[in-house]
Order: sequence, then C-alpha cells, then structure tokens
Amino acid sequence: MPTPAAYLLVEGRNDQHVIWALCKQYQIPDSFSVQTPDDREKEGIDALLEGLPLRLKAENLLTLGIVVDADQDLNARWQAIQNHLMTSGYRDVPRRPLDDGWISASSDLPRVGVWLMPDNQIPGMLEDFVAQLIHPDDDLRPRAERILQEIEQAHLNRYRVIHRPKALIHTWLAWQETPGMPMGQAITAQVLRHDSPIAHQFIAWLKRLFELQ
Repeated sequence: MPTPAAYLLVEGRNDQHVIWALCKQYQIPDSFSVQTPDDREKEGIDALLEGLPLRLKAENLLTLGIVVDADQDLNARWQAIQNHLMTSGYRDVPRRPLDDGWISASSDLPRVGVWLMPDNQIPGMLEDFVAQLIHPDDDLRPRAERILQEIEQAHLNRYRVIHRPKALIHTWLAWQETPGMPMGQAITAQVLRHDSPIAHQFIAWLKRLFELQ
C-alpha cells in the first residue's frame, strides 16, 4: 500500500479513534490520515519505531506526525524517537521534548512532528490525555479514583499499576448513561470535553504540523 503524502502515525486503534473524534469536533480538514504501524496488523511502540526509518524514506512523503505514549520514562521515549530521526538525517531534533509538541524545521527532508502523550511534559499515556477531557467539576471521577485506591490498598487489583490510567478512564466511562463506550465515541457524544486546554494544545500542534492555520 503506498504511503500517503501526509499522515499521523500512532500506536494503536484507540489513538486513532480519539484523534479522529477530536478532529471532527474541531472541524479539521480531511487533509491527512491517521495510521497505526502496519495497517492495523501490528500495534505498539516497538512496531512503530521499527518501521519509522522506512516510512521516512517514502518518495511521496511530505509530512509525518508521530504520536506515542511517554509511558514511565519521558526522556527515554524521546531519546528512542530522537535516535531514529537523527539516523534518518534530522539534525534539528531537540535534546528534550517541547511543551507544545515538536515540529522539524528542516527544509530538505519531509516535515516531521512529534507529540508524546499526554502533554510532552510528564510520563503517561493516551488515557492520561483523555482523563483531562473529563469536566473538572465532574462528581464521578473522584469516586472512581477512590475505588481504585481502595482495591489497590487491599491488593485486589488485577491490573498493573502502570495501567492505572486505563483502569481509571474505563471505570469512569462504565458509569456514564451509555456504559462502557469507547473513548473516541465518548468525545463525539460530548461525554468527554473536546474543548479542554490539553485538547486545544494538541489541535494547535496538529494545525502547525499540517500547516492548517
């Protein structure tokens, strides 16, 4: 399958649907696609990084955005991406991620941008980003957080602590009028806010990356 001229590369389908939903809410023009590492057959950071050098060499590539989880070590994740980009000829990659997302200034290579979930500043993942789309005055989130804390203190949790953000957002979504809707669908249904500060910041990065201003 030919590589499109402009697209976002994300770790998995949840990322796809969240970004699609946000773009729809912000009326972003359909000028780029959102892809997982191998046309949905393989997902995750390892598959994404493994295929990155080849993608950057595609003849018709104009713009490539990379959206990945920072996970537990923000600097290590940035270093891994930086190494792959520098190997591919990008010399302007900063030593640390930028708060509002990085975009390459190179004029002789495809335009590249990187966003580390949730906000380029702290460890975390997509679910941490989505949790910030919950209204700040919501009454259920504190209750969900307390319940997770209680089962963890009683050693009843079957999820790993690293996956606590996933447990939190899906617990909260399970308590909505339509229980258990996917994150992207919850944005479309306005169960989750699309106009939170972190969403504004992410969309602003997308607009700069794909020159939609």
